[in-house]
Amino acid sequence: MQSIRLRILVTCAVVLAAAVGGWQLLPSEEESRATITVGTTDVVTSLDPAGAYDAGSWAIYSNVYQSLLTFKPNGVTPVPDAARDCDFVGVTLQTFQCELRDDLTFANGRKITGEDVKYSFERMLRIKSDVGPQPLFSTLKNVTARGQTVTFNLRTRDATFPQKVATGAGSIVDRSQYPDQSLREGESVDGSGPYLLKQYEPGVRARLVPNPRYKGALTKTGGPVLIRYFEGSDQLAEAWKAGQVDVTHRQLPAKLIAGLDPADSGMRVSVADTAEIRNLVFNVRPGSPMAKKAVRQAVAWVIDRPKVVTSVYRATVQPLYSLIPQGTLGHTNPFFDAYPEPSAKEARELLDDAGIRTPVTFTLVHRADSGPAQEAAELRRQLEATGLFKVKVVAEDWKVFQKGYGAGKYDAYTLGWIPDFPDPDNFTQPLVGKDSTLRSGYESKTVDKLIASTQQYGERPRATEDFKSIQRQIATDVPLVPLWQKKDYVLSSEDISGAQYLSDGTGVWRLWELGWI
Repeated sequence: MQSIRLRILVTCAVVLAAAVGGWQLLPSEEESRATITVGTTDVVTSLDPAGAYDAGSWAIYSNVYQSLLTFKPNGVTPVPDAARDCDFVGVTLQTFQCELRDDLTFANGRKITGEDVKYSFERMLRIKSDVGPQPLFSTLKNVTARGQTVTFNLRTRDATFPQKVATGAGSIVDRSQYPDQSLREGESVDGSGPYLLKQYEPGVRARLVPNPRYKGALTKTGGPVLIRYFEGSDQLAEAWKAGQVDVTHRQLPAKLIAGLDPADSGMRVSVADTAEIRNLVFNVRPGSPMAKKAVRQAVAWVIDRPKVVTSVYRATVQPLYSLIPQGTLGHTNPFFDAYPEPSAKEARELLDDAGIRTPVTFTLVHRADSGPAQEAAELRRQLEATGLFKVKVVAEDWKVFQKGYGAGKYDAYTLGWIPDFPDPDNFTQPLVGKDSTLRSGYESKTVDKLIASTQQYGERPRATEDFKSIQRQIATDVPLVPLWQKKDYVLSSEDISGAQYLSDGTGVWRLWELGWI
């Protein structure tokens, strides 16, 4: 998932909007005292699960919508949520069937049926939003519903399909409230998860309250939560220092993170290893200066990851040399093998042999925020120091940025990715498979064949060699250059409990875990 995302795995969730247009209703005095305020720089692209595939949107989905399956914290095997049970039919891994619970209702009181599940999936695929999650379901052929039994028929074997169902892309919506051919407009939501979206002001705040109708994998729901959205990491840091938020998550400035002292009174710091990564992505479409492989390989020869890690991120991230991050099945380091040290000499020889005139001029675009801005400036410095490149850096608002790279307007862009589910497939099919969510124009029959091969194995270690082959091919084709992998930091005041369970690095926000001590 795009982190931005990035890219993210979902738990149960639900939502009902009690007001349209946001901040008109005032909370009761009792609710105000109990509310926990969470600060973030993530952006909600759309409240409609058919319309977004990024970290900010999916964080909301995991609290206000419900999927058939979900993940327990740090779990790798999905468990039933809206479903009573799910399993593959037969041994072909091409028919997946779920029996929906018969005691579920949307927040508005309407009973949830198998037809709602069928509608939710088919609608998402039909709308095919340019920033939507449909690339995740490239193997899905069709969905049928008979009573509370929902059957997914797949084009090819896909052992990872249950994990995909458990993500935000599997959010169940009320078919009577969500348009068939277009995204739902406005700030209201109809779901069945642990929270209701009581009030929403885009880019500013969202107020969530427990959903009394929720039934699913959770044995308890949390208290009221106010999410405050900040334009950038510096603004979030100032709000934290001023005591305006009780919990912060994504993204504080690297300088603040690097200077944290967990022993400081009044504060708790939770740090977890994650599979969140960041890539430099190239537009490989004809007409782009990055369309020629030699240009992309030359960039790969120049990038000095350790310098980016230390000078921009104060060593709060670590260098990454592969499509699949460390700690994930099948991880190797093919970019280190192919481009072991930054070398302007190797880059120049590549460009000369390909007959490419230098300097190669291109535009590098990033989301407007201090961290990505510093990163882009360092990348430009490294590239231009060789005399081989001339780089124009452009910052864009997140939603403009999404639309721009989705339409192929940028030569190169930096993009984060948070996995939606704990499997290496989530770093291959959505990122470099056909019609990838990166919208880079990259297609490879070799890679697509290997991806299909990895998806056929129920015993995932059997796919390891194919994942290694995919990574080697990406290091050769260079549709992207992996930059870094990071840890997940959650800061909370000392009177907050459960902050250590808020995130497991997948993009799922477990707001129900938060409470007052």
